Amino acid sequence: MRSLPSEPRIGNKTNSRAARAPLAAMLRTVILLLASRLATSVELPKVKLNDGREMPALALGTYLGFNEHGIIRSEDHQLRDVVTRAIDVGYRHFDTAAVYDTEGEVGEGIAAKLREGVRRSDIFVTTKLWNTHHKREQVSVALQQSLNATGLDYVDLYLMHWPIGLNEDYSYSDVDFLETWRGMEDAHRLGLVRSIGVSNFNQGQLERLLNESRVKPSVLQIEVHPQLPQTSLVSYARARGLVVMGYSPLGALVARFGAPAPRSEGVLQELAKKYGKTEAQIILRWLVDRNIVPIPKTVKPNRLEENINIFDFKLERDEIQRINTLNTNTRFTLPSFWQNHPYYPFEKIDNPIPSPFS
Repeated sequence: MRSLPSEPRIGNKTNSRAARAPLAAMLRTVILLLASRLATSVELPKVKLNDGREMPALALGTYLGFNEHGIIRSEDHQLRDVVTRAIDVGYRHFDTAAVYDTEGEVGEGIAAKLREGVRRSDIFVTTKLWNTHHKREQVSVALQQSLNATGLDYVDLYLMHWPIGLNEDYSYSDVDFLETWRGMEDAHRLGLVRSIGVSNFNQGQLERLLNESRVKPSVLQIEVHPQLPQTSLVSYARARGLVVMGYSPLGALVARFGAPAPRSEGVLQELAKKYGKTEAQIILRWLVDRNIVPIPKTVKPNRLEENINIFDFKLERDEIQRINTLNTNTRFTLPSFWQNHPYYPFEKIDNPIPSPFS
């Protein structure tokens, strides 16, 4: 009987190694990626809200800004991928709004991580009611639209974006923001949202709301940065039991369309050198040390990690005061085109800018 030919051992070993090489390389890549994520992941501290819930002490902003063509929108699922990467490095709080047109990709990014085992209860989502839905009966409808966009069953925090009501054609509405707040309370009672609050309210408006609300706002979101420390309003809100969230936290340190060139400050450079941090990290820590939840935004992976790595040091009280002295009362969000509205919250200026919504 003719014997079967013996296997060419050397050749098979070579072929086997060649076959295994791509698999081994892929496994090494996966292991290194997982190790990197574990090594850089930060566990965020939380702040207690006045309704007993907890909110992560830093949020990722998802407003992409605007340029000469209008609001910047995500392309090729860039924001979705930013959200998934952010969760990998430790972010658990995402700030969006109906008018940002980013709710969908925020939801996609969160959904991708939920499929990998992240718990929904560990993710905190803030979104906001837009000005054209200020009638009481419109609020829950608008929130349901946001839920549909994100693919979520509820949002953790819903904010009235502005005290200003507008009609669909962007003419001024005479809807009182207290009526709008009744709609916010309705949405809360229906279980569509866990906590409710307001954004861009001044102290007088906030006081009126607090005195006449049935469900107290848990959060006040305002512009806060070294050029606008808002010490008085922050102190008032905190004294009345609200947590303050700060948008545009880096102030003059970052570039903005139509704004002056970014500028640094000597005290920030000094403190950055002392603590071995960047100036941006010093500013974010300044906010955290003032019990403000900062909302930095970025689509750059290195900045994602930089912005969250601020919980391993703390500023001294006098250092906080020195940063406060950088105040120039500069607002980078000043919708002066609305300044004749009865509920416009800011100071008027002589030459208001044209409305981008008209």
